[in-house]
Amino acid sequence: MLQQTVITDALIDTEIDVIGPCTVPSTVHYQRFVADEQRVMCEVDVEALKAREDAGLPRVSFERAGPRGKTYFDPANTKAAIVTCGGLCPGVNDVIRSIVHELYYMYGVRRIQGVRNGFAGLNPINRLPMMDLTPDVVRDIHQDGGTILGSSRGPQPVETMVDTLVREDIRILFVIGGDGTLRGAQAIYEEIRKRRLRIGVVGVPKTIDNDISFVSRSFGFDTAVGSAVESLRCAHVEASGHQNGVGIVKLMGRHSGFIASNAALATGDVNFVLIPEVPFELEGESGLLATLEKRLKERKHAVIVVAEGAGQDLCAATDRVDASGNTKLGDIGLLLKQRIALHFAAADIPFTVKYIDPSYIIRSVPANPNDCIFCLFLGQHAAHAGMAGKTGCLISNWNNKFVHIPIELATKKRKQVDPHGTLWLSVLESTGQPELMTNGHGI
Repeated sequence: MLQQTVITDALIDTEIDVIGPCTVPSTVHYQRFVADEQRVMCEVDVEALKAREDAGLPRVSFERAGPRGKTYFDPANTKAAIVTCGGLCPGVNDVIRSIVHELYYMYGVRRIQGVRNGFAGLNPINRLPMMDLTPDVVRDIHQDGGTILGSSRGPQPVETMVDTLVREDIRILFVIGGDGTLRGAQAIYEEIRKRRLRIGVVGVPKTIDNDISFVSRSFGFDTAVGSAVESLRCAHVEASGHQNGVGIVKLMGRHSGFIASNAALATGDVNFVLIPEVPFELEGESGLLATLEKRLKERKHAVIVVAEGAGQDLCAATDRVDASGNTKLGDIGLLLKQRIALHFAAADIPFTVKYIDPSYIIRSVPANPNDCIFCLFLGQHAAHAGMAGKTGCLISNWNNKFVHIPIELATKKRKQVDPHGTLWLSVLESTGQPELMTNGHGI
């Protein structure tokens, strides 16, 4: 079950920047071409549309993605580059392969480069030569997880990166990455504009957490949920095989609990879902420990799914950050295991606790068939956008249509589970957990 971004801003700029007029007849002959005037409505709920109209606000729509009848770039004189950044995610190789195939076979672009090790590969100080990407090189890469280009976290000097693009004669840069990576892509785009260069920047949103605004689904998410389900089933077997057995599974989700919520719904065997968007307490009559004790008295076992970013107020505070500038999280899964063990030992209640953390296994697997197809579409539409001179944009699927979204708009704020929305209400119904596990506090 997916959740789209709620449109609350009064005015939203969805216009897509273009490098210049398209004058080169497209080589993609068998497609139905898409005109820039074709739009996809952002909001389809009648009540929301009426509310905007009553407030005198314009309707919000996005530019439709797809091949244009004429392109800005001449394939014979175009050199493109692809860069992958941030953590691994199922499907990255699939997107690389799709972009290469579309550029090479459909448009006739023969010079395609792969930037090694993320943005670090655009800084000559790191001495990372680019990789030639041809159909032969990418033929079987979709069968493997990870990225053949390598990845890295952390920023590089934007002026230096643009200097590299100019020196290497790159005309289109395809950036595959999450929120931080897309912010880097936006910085590159702005530096290019400042210099008045004719270089396009097109993003493909990559986040296993599915937390980028105006992106209803990010690639790899479906695979991640499917892989997480296997861990939940194992946790259920472990928990139900013991008297007062408790299975704890920690899943990815630094700021958003989409993987935890969807995996729990997919199994139907989860009793507690803990996500960053919904606070909880351990102690007290309404806290998790007392609620868990009640559950064990009634059913003799329980399965808890916790997103990695949940309950950070309960963990020891830290000022450490990773290379991307993210605060290093405390291990909420390990904390839960320890506190549950202390609670039941003090109450002289026999118990067993099993803690499973499959995070890096989940994000490293190859994409499943559903994600493979989705990655194919994303790569194709990225190539179409790049050749048409679109820049400062990313490819999104919105209301079952592929659209162009300004990178700046998508990175303004992070998409999160709505504690009052359909997804979370379905989780509450499925698990039977209390709406709140706090002592007198609301959301």
